[in-house]
Amino acid sequence: MIPQQKDISSWLKRQTGFQLRPVAGLLSSRDFLNGLAFRIFFSTQYIRHHSKPLYTPEPDICHELLGHAPMFADSDFADFSQEIGLASLGASDDEIKKLANCYWHSVEFGLCREDGSVKAYGAGLLSSFGEIEHACSNHLRNNSDKPEVMAWDPSIASYQDFPITAYQPVYFVAESMQDAKQRMRSFCEGLPRPFFAHFNHVNQTVQIDRPVKRTVGIPEGETSFI
Repeated sequence: MIPQQKDISSWLKRQTGFQLRPVAGLLSSRDFLNGLAFRIFFSTQYIRHHSKPLYTPEPDICHELLGHAPMFADSDFADFSQEIGLASLGASDDEIKKLANCYWHSVEFGLCREDGSVKAYGAGLLSSFGEIEHACSNHLRNNSDKPEVMAWDPSIASYQDFPITAYQPVYFVAESMQDAKQRMRSFCEGLPRPFFAHFNHVNQTVQIDRPVKRTVGIPEGETSFI
């Protein structure tokens, strides 16, 4: 039985303030990342085809509820995700692409160390048995297809391209979720931005440090994902 999305969303809101908002399909990187700034995660509702239970090139409800939802219950992870979202507000197209790359290599396919072991925290790994095996193959001998594992560095991850319909050739491992969050925060603070945004937890709004002029239109040519 698949849980009701609204029930999961209500529970998450009580834990960390994050909420799931249903969408019918993929969004632009800008729209998707902007939602994270308000602690909103846009979630699909359909389920992968039964003929391919181990992997799906597009996000489905298994990916959302098995991969993303449990992690949003962790305060460090929730804050980490929101850091990316806040940095996306008012960002240029180039900066949006960098942030989208960082999101992919962390929230979707990130690894971190815990109690001396390397563990997965990225939703793309947690919701795919096949992808987890692939990511862990770096520890196996005589595997010519083993992926490269690099230390988590947003300045490098922001330029690292990635496939969206195949297992990842590169993974980034943080020393902890706290380390992942602090490195991401430092990277975001160094990005050129027209203003700095701060989330007000009391009234659930984003406040900025200077007046801005609003423009109409959504940039084209961005990567779409959830």
